[in-house]
Amino acid sequence: MTGLADPFSQPFLVNALLAGTAIAAACGLVGYFLVLRAQVFTADALSHVAFTGALAALALGYDLRLGLFGATIAGALLLGALGRTGRADDVVIGSVFSWVLGLGVFFLTLYTTSRSTHGNAGVSVLFGSIFGLSAGQAGAAALIAAGICLLLLAIARPLLFASLDEAVAAARGVPVRLLGFAFLALVGAAAAEATQAVGALLLLGLLAAPAGAAQRLTSGPYGALALSCGLAVAEMWAGLALSYAVPGVPPSFAVLATATAVYATAFAVRPGHRHKIIRLRPERAHWEERRARQAPREP
Repeated sequence: MTGLADPFSQPFLVNALLAGTAIAAACGLVGYFLVLRAQVFTADALSHVAFTGALAALALGYDLRLGLFGATIAGALLLGALGRTGRADDVVIGSVFSWVLGLGVFFLTLYTTSRSTHGNAGVSVLFGSIFGLSAGQAGAAALIAAGICLLLLAIARPLLFASLDEAVAAARGVPVRLLGFAFLALVGAAAAEATQAVGALLLLGLLAAPAGAAQRLTSGPYGALALSCGLAVAEMWAGLALSYAVPGVPPSFAVLATATAVYATAFAVRPGHRHKIIRLRPERAHWEERRARQAPREP
């Protein structure tokens, strides 16, 4: 009862709020561009990469976070290299999907047979353990997530241009392929961060649901970007509060249940709405310019 009356006296909850807020903000910003660029399937693939990388690090005796960030960032860059213009397409993702998952099963077997005294760590990789973060781990997670947010905001304008029309952006001198790789690296880092909060199995929801709801509730790109970030943070707070008030509810489930409820509400409020931004195809732009030059001038 004392803990319920003064929740901020509980160190584990303070650590979870610190890390969770920063992680949710990063996932909300990254998730918006994932949805805009139609690369949500990439986050799904990275959830399996996160599982494999974390278990590989555990099986080899290294820190779990080293495997998480190393595998997700490297995996995201590999998907971009195999795809076109720095984007991972569905064919590439489908080609490596089963192989990565099979490799994860191998490392899981190796980990459970060689380090059976620490078997709970494998469960935390799958479902997250945000209430189990220490003060140092929470601070490190918050700093990394803040770095992801700053880097994404730094490239947001050219990335938005390249996301809407790659050909026109490339013609205007925007490094489309380089931006694609930079964005995928940030997606990998965000996936590793989300794994610590909600687990590898559920990180896709934290990346996609707030962004999907934001796109239904507003049509402006920067407004949707801000709303996606705000919704992700609010859903994280609501999920942590629910899990704290009802100890039988896991925090990862509470956070994703809240995110799903918000998305369902946005879908019900504006069922026919679609986030549309008018694009001018490069062929049409060239034709319009040529016609304007050839038109006879009035005397």
